[in-house]
This record gives sequence, structure tokens and C-alpha cells, in this order.
Amino acid sequence: MSYRHLAFWPEGQSQHLGVPQTNMFYNAEVSATRYPDKPYMLFYDTAISFAEFKDEAERIAGYLEQVCHVKKGDRVLLYMQNSPQFVLAYYGILRANAVVVPINPMNLTNELRHYARDTGATAAIVAQDIFAQMAPLLGDGLEQILVTAYSDYLKRPTDLKVPDFVSAVRLPLQRAGVTLWSDMLERHLQPGPLSVGPDDLCVMPYTSGSTGHPKGCMHTHRTVMWSTIASMQWFNAHQDGVSLSVLPFFHVTGMQGSMNGPLYHGSTMVVLPRWDREMAAECIQRYRIESMQLISTMVVDLLANPAIADYDLSSVRGMRGGGAAMPEAVAQKLGDLIGVPYVEGYGMSETIAATHINPADRPKKQCLGIPIYDVDARVVDPADFHELPAGEVGEIVIHAPHVMLGYWNNPQASAEVFVEIEGKRFLRTGDLARTDEDGYFFMVDRLKRMINASGFKVWPAEVEALLYQHPAIQEACVIAARDAKRGETVKAVVVLRQAYRGQVSEQEIMDWAHANMAAYKVPRIVEFVAALPKSSTGKLLWRELQEQEKVI
Repeated sequence: MSYRHLAFWPEGQSQHLGVPQTNMFYNAEVSATRYPDKPYMLFYDTAISFAEFKDEAERIAGYLEQVCHVKKGDRVLLYMQNSPQFVLAYYGILRANAVVVPINPMNLTNELRHYARDTGATAAIVAQDIFAQMAPLLGDGLEQILVTAYSDYLKRPTDLKVPDFVSAVRLPLQRAGVTLWSDMLERHLQPGPLSVGPDDLCVMPYTSGSTGHPKGCMHTHRTVMWSTIASMQWFNAHQDGVSLSVLPFFHVTGMQGSMNGPLYHGSTMVVLPRWDREMAAECIQRYRIESMQLISTMVVDLLANPAIADYDLSSVRGMRGGGAAMPEAVAQKLGDLIGVPYVEGYGMSETIAATHINPADRPKKQCLGIPIYDVDARVVDPADFHELPAGEVGEIVIHAPHVMLGYWNNPQASAEVFVEIEGKRFLRTGDLARTDEDGYFFMVDRLKRMINASGFKVWPAEVEALLYQHPAIQEACVIAARDAKRGETVKAVVVLRQAYRGQVSEQEIMDWAHANMAAYKVPRIVEFVAALPKSSTGKLLWRELQEQEKVI
């Protein structure tokens, strides 16, 4: 391991991170005891205090245990946008000694079915605007669904512009196995003892990769706690801070830096369900927001607001993110406007957020940063795993306290993603990078197949598996195409079955995809070809198609 980066270590920061030997719900108990009346969440001018939060999370746990018969270690699906209910449900599941399975709210029924079957979940907590996607699974594995309306937490008048899907009134859903959130809270059911410890499973975010089906990353209370504290401490977070929480909570970056972190510290977060540049600027001004996590496309959109100079953004002390490199011109414009740099980082679902972050006082542009506390990260030759010198390109491998245990119910994939180096277990990231003379890491390419569309990770094999369900498609290969706004977008190169040639259009394939997969996975470009390139053994040569696309 190279130690060059230690010369740029943040001043006053220890190189080692000590974390509490507790479960994650204990953070809610501590903050509710320390700051009972202080707002943990602000949601369109409605405040939820730490004491209220703990009380309602416990009622959810009581419902899960007594009505849904959830037991220690059971998995519970969590399927909704950023909202007070997402956070309450997350911690209610943990208080029931169960495991959170956060699901992208853009996923549709066919995708949800895999999560339910793979985890063996019998209960789900869902927002009413997407309940129709989860409803077909009742009786097909799921036995109980708790449904909430976002408007349940619009408890105070507001002059903020509330989106229609948030203000929609609660629907009187009446169906066996379905309980309304409001009815659940009114029952005041109390849970049994909190018995999980640091090494029990806590949360299982799903990721895809080289195979067609997403895989659950098994994270314990210990790994989640470590990552939560690390992301806060690196940026000197404190209990009096106010942050903007708009990155999706189902994804590890928003989950850790924008949701779990503020609860640990006892600080306040302003929750937005979706990105809205006018609302973000108004919230910064109204609540004197100090810090926020934004992906680069959000920053571009924020700065593109013609009225941006009319807002008072002087409270902002830090802005950080990752997912896609920040264009240098945009970073300069951001610095000119609010006087703070955009600090980039790097992490994965397998590491429950960041393993690398730029030092806030010495960040480098379009850079992944340096390995944070107790992280042994190396750039190695993917053939024999020897460490490469500065400037040479190789695969990032990581040994760290917050690396997952492995993939749920998938020992083969787990075995393939880990390698032993010098007696230590390293995670293979599949990302190609180089280090500079200072030990900072820079992304170069990907060893694995992945498309980064506006910060959303799209796994070609998963999209291909869904496309093969279309009766007209004989073969499909999904690659990345350049896109001025999204950075990359999804392109499908398709061979039609003989009977459908000339009968099905590219647009019809795209329309079908919209109806059968999450919007961010949908191919924006479809190209029909007579045949796909293959090796002598019949293996699809996707790299050949990808290289051809880069030339266009």
C-alpha cells in the first residue's frame, strides 16, 4: 500500500476511526434523549422532532412484529421516495431487529418480484403512488404491505410549492394484507426487546454487475455505523448543522451522508423527495442550509437556473458528491457563486458509500480523492494483483472496515468479487484507475460493464435480461452511448426474430421497455442489426460494439 496520500491528510483528523459497538437504532435513542424537541427532519415546513421520530419508529416496529410477524434477521422491502416515512420505516425495520432492503422507487413489478423472491421477504413498506407496482406480489411471497401517502406528513401550512405526488390525499385502500400508515400509527403497538448487535445484518442494498439479476450486498450494523461516522467526521459535521437531503435514500450515498449521518450527530436535515432546482435554492435560503450532497448533474441544473443569483446561498459551507466527474467549468462557476469547492468522492454499494474522498481543504478536480480512515486501497494489475506505481492504470481493490460480508444467497458471486493479497481480503471493484504522485486516485475506465447515466448506475446485463422478455427480440447487447446532458445513456443493439423483422420499430421497443423497467434503465437509443459480433466460442463481444460506439 502506498502512503503518499498521508501528506495531504486533513489537518486535525486522526487516520484511524473508532466507532461505537452498538446497533444503528441506538443512534435514534441517543439523539432523542439528547435533543428531544429539536427537528430531525423538515419536510415542506413540517418538522419531525427526534423524540417524535423515535416514538413513531418504535410503533412501526411493533406493527412489523405483531401484525407482520417479522422476526430477527427477516428482510423487509422498503420502496418509496425520500420522505419522513422512508426514514421512519428504515429505523422501524431496524428496531424490529430486521434487515432493510431499500429499493429504487423507479423499479417496476417484474423487477420487484426478484427482490421479494431473492430476499424471502414477506412484508413491504410502500408509498401509495407506487403501490400498484408492488400490489401484484401480495400472495406471491408478500403477505403484508404497509402503504403511506406522503401527504401524511404535510401537517403545517406552507407556501412552498409541493409536488402533486406529495400533496395527493391518502387513498382509502381496503384489501386483505394491506394496512394504511395512519391506521398503523394509531394502534400504538410496541415492539419487543432490541436484540441485534454490531455483527447482525442491518441493510442489503442491491447492485447488479456482470450478471442479469441484482445481488444483495450484506451489510451489518458495524459496517453501516463505520461508514456513517466516517462520512460525517471527514467533513467536520456537527449537531447544529442543517443539511439538504435530496440524493436518494435507497442509494448508499444518500442513505449514509444525507440520512444516517444527521441522525447520528443530532443535526437537522431538509428532505426533498426529488431534485427541483428552484425548491433546492429556496430551501437553502429559508433554512440556512450549510451542507449538501449533490451529483454533478444536479449542480449543473442548479447553476443553470436564470434566477440563481436572486437567492441568498451564503449559508452553504460545503458541497460534496460523486457518481460522475464534475466538469471543470461547472466547478469554477460553483466556486465563484458560493465560494466553496465541490468535493468529490468514490464508493460502492459493496462498501456502503465512500472509501475515497478528497480532502476538503485540498481537493483535486475530477478526482476520486484519497483513501479515508483505515482503508487500504490499491491500484493493481488485474492479472496477478501486484500493486502498480503512480501513473499506471489498473483495477482498484479495497480492504476496509465497511466492505460487505458478501452477496446475499450468492456464494459464487461473493467468491469472484474477493481476492486475497498479503493475507488480507480485498474487494475487486472492477473500476480502472491510476494514482498520481500525491496518492490521489483518478478514474480511467471500467473493467466491468456499467453505464453511468446522470449518476444512476445501469448494468447492461440486467437490461438485456429484461429485453429478452420481449417476444420480438432474438438477441440484445446493451452499451453506453454519449449524451450531452446525462454523460452516458443506454443504447440497445438488437437482433429481431425473423418473423418480426419489418413489423416492429425501434420506438416500439423503447415504449415496451418504459412499461417494463425503471426509467433510468430504458434504452434511449435502439439499433437493429442483422447479427451481433461473437467469439469463436459464441461469446458476445460487447467490447467491440462499445469501441465502435466511441468512434461514432
